[in-house]
Amino acid sequence: MALSASAESSPTVAYRFSFPDAVHHVMQVEATFEHLPPRPLEVQMSRSSPGRYAAFEFASNVFEEKFTDGDKKPLQVSRPDPRSWTVAGHHGTVHVTYRLFGDKVDGTFFAIDTTHAHINFPATVMWAHGLDDSPVRITFALPPGSDWKIATQLYPTTDASTFTAPNLQYLMDSPAELSHFAMSTFQVPAIAAGGKAQTIRVVAHSQATDAEFNDYVAGAHKLVLEEQAVFGELPDYEPGYYTFLADALPWDGGDGMEHRNSTVMTGHKLSLSTVAHEFFHNWNVERIRPEGLEPFNFRDVNMSGEMFIAEGFTQYYGNLAMLRSGITTQPDGMNGFAHDLSYVLDTPGSSYRSAMDMSRLAPFVDGSSDLFPTYWNNDFVSYYIYGEVIALGLDLELRARSNSRITLDDFMRAMWRSYGKPGGPAPGLVGHPYNIADVQKQLAAVSGDPQFAADFVHRYIEGTEKLNYAGLFLKAGFVLRRLSSPASLGDIRLEKSEHGVRVTRSTMIGSPAYEAGLDLDDELISVAGTPIPTPDVLLKALASHQVGDKVELVFLRRGQQVKALATLTTTPGFELIPIESTGGTLTANQKQFRDAWLGSKVKIKAHS
Repeated sequence: MALSASAESSPTVAYRFSFPDAVHHVMQVEATFEHLPPRPLEVQMSRSSPGRYAAFEFASNVFEEKFTDGDKKPLQVSRPDPRSWTVAGHHGTVHVTYRLFGDKVDGTFFAIDTTHAHINFPATVMWAHGLDDSPVRITFALPPGSDWKIATQLYPTTDASTFTAPNLQYLMDSPAELSHFAMSTFQVPAIAAGGKAQTIRVVAHSQATDAEFNDYVAGAHKLVLEEQAVFGELPDYEPGYYTFLADALPWDGGDGMEHRNSTVMTGHKLSLSTVAHEFFHNWNVERIRPEGLEPFNFRDVNMSGEMFIAEGFTQYYGNLAMLRSGITTQPDGMNGFAHDLSYVLDTPGSSYRSAMDMSRLAPFVDGSSDLFPTYWNNDFVSYYIYGEVIALGLDLELRARSNSRITLDDFMRAMWRSYGKPGGPAPGLVGHPYNIADVQKQLAAVSGDPQFAADFVHRYIEGTEKLNYAGLFLKAGFVLRRLSSPASLGDIRLEKSEHGVRVTRSTMIGSPAYEAGLDLDDELISVAGTPIPTPDVLLKALASHQVGDKVELVFLRRGQQVKALATLTTTPGFELIPIESTGGTLTANQKQFRDAWLGSKVKIKAHS
């Protein structure tokens, strides 16, 4: 019989993963908890996963679970809730075996097939309450005869199949890719004299050719350098390197998920825009972290009012790095900014929910399933894009106030020095998470104007006011203007139906369709006397009309015919045009401003 826990021994945790039934997307998991105190052990599957903020029932894919003690005798087990097991009478050791189904390749779930295992630990492991600080040992028993290798941010050991994690938080934040992947490594020298060079690994399980993979690695290298230049340094990576883990296959879901020393990126093809976004996270959110996300709670959802910074400022800098590196052309980059501005400025929700309000809705929208109708197109704006637009405006505002001497780069460096770089009590833990008061404090310090900082936070972050983007873009020689468009009923989604076309989404508040009373599930029969048998006919029916014209709508609602008048307007949306393309002249000051904003910040070229 195993000895009971004593004062001289601390609990330990070990996992072993094997793949006897990969063809059916099933993995075998063994977990061993030793040196336990003499009380029932509570184990559970997670309900949330780092970087994702909705709730998931990972326990639903667990089956054939068995609990034994150190002598392999069955233990008494009760189920207090659907995702937990309480184990009594264990005498210091609990050994659990179970099978796990997984067939979803993204940043949240677990997937296994005959070509690879894509492991996200919150979706994979039963963990024990009270053992958060216990060291963890992880062994992968690769399929016999396979050519699989292992890539992860877990700490390596002398055994190529065995890794460790210093605690539960680090384990749960350490995805693993097991496959016959391609890998390339490059060194990034420090910017500051005497600084430490860092190692970056690029791993790809994909159908890319060698040339495509090499181009991808070269692009990732450029992006790493641009983002290093924002902060002046790279973080110090605990295992000795940072790893990009890409799964890019036709059957993969599109996703990107940040982790402390790695990132998972999935999709149909290798994507540098995902690299740009996810790598910026290894500063912003993995180390510069909002209070609401530290420590991460695996029992339930995590909520923060600062998601617009964690994700939105990252979204801005990902796009900016693509521009500064030359991977995205300036016209395409400006089109992207215009598209995102259009979304924020033209969505009704941004007029009555602030960026912080939107951030707190993350648990309802970030990967959650839509099992019931929502009003999101009217009352929600993605905190990714809302935050990007705020970051864009703040960067331009700081530059305009200081002749480009003070920028958002300075603010991000200040946040890094105060809240990220100091580190935490253990790997995977952040010692100085921030709140919105800290944001205001650092903005005041960087700008040298406490009143400006307080005003910006109050009006544009906690409030719903919008910056004068047209004036700010003009400083860089870009004209922000409404798209030239034909008369429209507004942004309306339609599909063919029995009697005409059915409205498939709530109409936008303030749009002609909304004001006329047309809404979700109504069947639009005719517009201005023209039958609408398919969605594309609507444009033809309105082609001869002008903005301001009133047209009759005929539609069915719950079997009753309704007639209403709609006053046509322009299609929502903005465009960003270089002033020199509009017949205007780009001044020397505007060119200087534009170059300082969009030009590369890399001063030292690294060798591959």
